[in-house]
Amino acid sequence: MRSLSALALPLLVMATVPAAEAQSGAVPGTWRNLIDARATGWRGYQKKELPAGWKIEDGALTRVAAGGDIVYNDEFGDFELEFEWKVQRKGNSGVFYRAGEATARIYENSAEYQVLDNIEHPDNKTDLTVAGANYALYPAQRDAVKPVGEWNSARIVARGAHIEHWLNGKKMIECELWSPDWEARVKASKFVEWPTYARAKSGKFGLQDHGDWVAFRNMRVRALR
Repeated sequence: MRSLSALALPLLVMATVPAAEAQSGAVPGTWRNLIDARATGWRGYQKKELPAGWKIEDGALTRVAAGGDIVYNDEFGDFELEFEWKVQRKGNSGVFYRAGEATARIYENSAEYQVLDNIEHPDNKTDLTVAGANYALYPAQRDAVKPVGEWNSARIVARGAHIEHWLNGKKMIECELWSPDWEARVKASKFVEWPTYARAKSGKFGLQDHGDWVAFRNMRVRALR
């Protein structure tokens, strides 16, 4: 994620599905793969095509050159998302969820699961921005991440206002969106500038281009209701 300001507070898709479920992007209880050999369903943020800077390499959706943030076409509300990621030395990226495209930049409207080299990237100065954190709002355990070059397993659970971030089998954060605690944290962060930040109850998944090499694989989602 970009630099902070004012952080005061410490596999398959079913062949036929009902129309409403098809529109939401997943059938309750059914796992759906989000990354295939052609990166089907992914495109640039506020764009129609997948930027050339994102490619499938060794089965992983990989940021290999400048391309900007990307989003998955379908929207998800209550969900469980699993994926694996690895990032270059000193690298930074993130996974957005329940994102819209009405703001100039995706992080102005969407919460983010932080992806980071916790050892060498400058964002390691606070637990609010290490790998697995709810970026800038809820801190993560910094020693849960694996060394650069190894794959990390991640999980995001969203049930209404309840959000969980997991990293390598350990729960990193648990929070309630729109609660007094959450509102206070947003107010103390740069996100206070954007009224629609993390207000949506459903939206798209997004992958961040922070200028570094990063790869995502084995990404799958299931609706929770």
